[in-house]
Amino acid sequence: MLLLLFLLFTLMPLLELWLLFQLSGVFGFWTTIAVVLLTGFVGAWLAKMQGWLTMFRIRSELAEGKLPAEAMGDGVMLLVAGVLLITPGVITDVVGLSLLLPPVRVVVRKILKAWLARHVKIETNASFWTDGQRGSAQVRDGKVVEGRVVDAHVVED
Repeated sequence: MLLLLFLLFTLMPLLELWLLFQLSGVFGFWTTIAVVLLTGFVGAWLAKMQGWLTMFRIRSELAEGKLPAEAMGDGVMLLVAGVLLITPGVITDVVGLSLLLPPVRVVVRKILKAWLARHVKIETNASFWTDGQRGSAQVRDGKVVEGRVVDAHVVED
């Protein structure tokens, strides 16, 4: 992970700089600067509009009593898109603008869900009282493991 972050923060700016120099050689310096600024402003405006729509979607799903997981995931992706769009560069602008498109966010969401399913382990613990005794249950990989507290004492402050 450290190597990935190192490459991201060192090679990416160098690649962006190289690409900007190449584009300025083809289209001219001022045209390249204008395109970078224009994509930044338009992208930020689009991110703001998509963000408002996502916020309203979250509010309406909460009002209906639903968990707005997908809408919140879209909100995070829109935040990333906004950060990428205000970062100068062509590659970051392309990635940021693509994250503003709902079909792209659907694909990214599916990829993230698959990655999380492989790399994140969920465990649930529950404590309860039965017949004056404390019990607990732990869920691991879909199996419930039950137990009882044999000896317990209360620590008072």
